[in-house]
Amino acid sequence: MVVLPDIVAPDPVVVFCGLAGAESTKERDHYYETPGNSFWESLHLSGFSPHLLRPEDDHRVADLGVGLTDLVGHWDPRWVELDALVAKLEQWRPEWLAFTSKGVAQEAARAAGTRPPRTLGAADWYLADAQVFVLPGVSGANRRKDYDGRPNRLAWWRELAALAGVEPAPEPPEG
Repeated sequence: MVVLPDIVAPDPVVVFCGLAGAESTKERDHYYETPGNSFWESLHLSGFSPHLLRPEDDHRVADLGVGLTDLVGHWDPRWVELDALVAKLEQWRPEWLAFTSKGVAQEAARAAGTRPPRTLGAADWYLADAQVFVLPGVSGANRRKDYDGRPNRLAWWRELAALAGVEPAPEPPEG
């Protein structure tokens, strides 16, 4: 299993968390580098990044006041290393922990003994002192028409940005 080093700003507002151990993370050198992954575009279009970054620019997220980490484990709560994530969050003290898919959030919740979230958005639980926000999956395989009542994934990213006090990016042109 490939576990990338955490990339986290001092005093981050949001830490984004995926899952090391998922099939798509086995061979990677950078966060969210699989084909069709929408993480970097969503980070930019939501206002978290003034420029569109590429996976090989992942080291630059610390300059944006956010962070990247992974929930280390497998799709089995007995293998999820939640204590390690909680310890990191206690050190970093972000306001928000944004899981980059509902599946990752559900595995973390099960490992924490908390009811898994069934919807996207701000959850009613915390890890350390960070409130959990569940984003729609950023994988290229997650292409559907309805995102829990929102027209697209970006709507959820923009909500997180607003909650985090990030200046919204201009709406992208339709088409």
